[in-house]
Amino acid sequence: MRFQHNPLFINTVLLSGTTEEKIIAAAQAGFSQLELRRQDMDSAEGTPQAVASLLGEQRLALTDYQVLLDFDGAPDHQREEKRRDALKMMETAAVLGATTLLTPASTQKECIAGREEEDIRWLAQEAGKRGLRVAFEAMAWSTHINTTAAAWQLVQRINEPNLGLVVDAFHIFVRNRTVADLNGIPMDKIFLVQLSDLATLPSGSELVETARHHRLLPGQGNFPLYTLLDYLEAEGYSGPVGLEVFNDEIKQRSPSDAAKEAMHALKRCCAQATIA
Repeated sequence: MRFQHNPLFINTVLLSGTTEEKIIAAAQAGFSQLELRRQDMDSAEGTPQAVASLLGEQRLALTDYQVLLDFDGAPDHQREEKRRDALKMMETAAVLGATTLLTPASTQKECIAGREEEDIRWLAQEAGKRGLRVAFEAMAWSTHINTTAAAWQLVQRINEPNLGLVVDAFHIFVRNRTVADLNGIPMDKIFLVQLSDLATLPSGSELVETARHHRLLPGQGNFPLYTLLDYLEAEGYSGPVGLEVFNDEIKQRSPSDAAKEAMHALKRCCAQATIA
């Protein structure tokens, strides 16, 4: 299987149940890493220390702790609150043993383009003081930075060693873009790769609804995922590869069954031969 030496992860957004049940299900399905969401911590039965202990018992590392939303370019009346929220998330990430904090480019209409670079630089520097990395993600509906290529330009300008990118197949292919968006990005600046699939591209008005409720497991749709995986393999990518699949139907299943199905789909996708 390709990427057999890369850490394989699942985002808890696909799994039902308690935080503790999600962690156990992911480990039993064979994942070595987990993307843990702040909602998981809000609903956890125990403290962050207890969750960290369970992760250790299950031999699960955290791909990242997420999601710091609408941080960059925040307007004046929100900026200090956003920074306090970021610091709080960093504290939790450190207790959990996470190495990476994930933040997507802002989707706020009020987002101030001229302040995005300053804000992400501040975030990276504060994270660095705490031994954390920042994984920055362009989402298809982000206000200004909505392609991986644009996100990379910002990361280059900031030039902090602990700042890198999330490469999300959904946000690339749903905009009819290609892996050309990754040209020139060093593999060590890609902190993680998220996979999902889709059968039919949504209209603009349906984009967010589709992204948050109707993504598919790899192999269940028509995204050219093999082009992304071929490129990453050829370039020697050695970081985490996993699933971020928002799917209401799969989430109705037990966390154990959903995690096992997800691992099967991920392994099948990674093993897929190049399609001409």
